[in-house]
Amino acid sequence: MISGVRHTGIVVSDIENAIKFWVDLLGFKIQTDQLEEGEFIDSLLGLKNVSVRTVKLSAENGTLVELLFFNSHKGLETWEGSPFKTGITHIALSVKNIDVLVSNLMHNGYNQINQYQKSPNGKVLVCYLVGFENVLLELVQDI
Repeated sequence: MISGVRHTGIVVSDIENAIKFWVDLLGFKIQTDQLEEGEFIDSLLGLKNVSVRTVKLSAENGTLVELLFFNSHKGLETWEGSPFKTGITHIALSVKNIDVLVSNLMHNGYNQINQYQKSPNGKVLVCYLVGFENVLLELVQDI
């Protein structure tokens, strides 16, 4: 019945720096950048007078991430999840070179939770890193 996951949406409190993180540091490409307002988005979200900037980003393999910045409705300043909390806990990203990416992210102030390690089946290297606005990223490199 399901043919795939279309995209992952992330509400951010700072859209410009979120774009810098996802595009400049992680290498995603901007597909669309638009302001959504009106009856459709109000009805879809069950809110009134919605004004949201949505930026859809794509990776080389077609993976889509959607950043949402609400001009009209403000939420929490940062994500308050954890790896063991009910609900969405992290985003796993396939990477080409975990050493280079982790080094670059740490150089830009992001914190690695653990040193990457080889999976028990020996097929991937993996680590967790706290990304922009505290979104937990699982970085995975095929060996």
